[in-house]
Amino acid sequence: MNHIKENLMRFLFFTAACISIAAVVLICLFLLANGVPAIREIGLFDFLLGTRWKPANSLYGILPMIVGSVYVTVGALLIGVPIGILTAAFMAHFCPKHLYRPVKAVVNLMAGIPSVVYGFFGLVVLVPFVRDTFGGRGQSVLTASILLGLMILPTVISVSETSIRAVSQSYYEGALALGASHERSVFHAVLPAAKSGIFAAVVLGIGRAVGETMAVKMVAGNQPVIPGDILDGVRTLTTNIVLEMGYSTDLHREALIGTAVVLFVLILIINISLSLFKRRVR
Repeated sequence: MNHIKENLMRFLFFTAACISIAAVVLICLFLLANGVPAIREIGLFDFLLGTRWKPANSLYGILPMIVGSVYVTVGALLIGVPIGILTAAFMAHFCPKHLYRPVKAVVNLMAGIPSVVYGFFGLVVLVPFVRDTFGGRGQSVLTASILLGLMILPTVISVSETSIRAVSQSYYEGALALGASHERSVFHAVLPAAKSGIFAAVVLGIGRAVGETMAVKMVAGNQPVIPGDILDGVRTLTTNIVLEMGYSTDLHREALIGTAVVLFVLILIINISLSLFKRRVR
């Protein structure tokens, strides 16, 4: 009887894994089948390196959107990753017991807030703040970076804290035995030992930042031009798709699907590059 149950569970797990793989493969096939012909018709270099996006004039250059996605993602990482890792270290080794539950609840609550709510917060609070403090229209690379930095915090904090807590206590105790203070033991012994998990948290944060749409759409300005500085408006690859897919037809629609192909490849390149870097560090 136990043997039958084991085989049944093995079959269920195998089926679930196959469904997940099939879903990814189908998405890839859909993107390639509908996006690659458009890229071929427009021209690969005209599509990737073109600086003007004017579907009415048959101009489909997505370089401004690629640059915008990179700017916003890098800005979000510069803001969110240091805060997230330090918060995780605080929760794992410095937070008083009576404060841990409320802090953990707030982090979990941040993870459950819908993107449109973050976007509304950015539109009502961050946009006027950036406009009054730094100048410009407020809807800019800086505003989108700050908002995305907040949005990736729950992911970075949760994964980093789990990795820090998974480090053997002997690392911390050994550092103390050698005369290090509590702070030095945490930051010079425990955190380096947890770097693999922290690195995974950063990768997940990058995926969240690159793929975010609605919140960025509400605060970035949505201008299909290469930004001159961080106070200029910007349009990302994701917002370019969502803004125009509703009324696009023919080549325009296929070009938007081609934009999704570029986004997919961009995320794939980022993940592979980070994995190679991780192996090199090891």
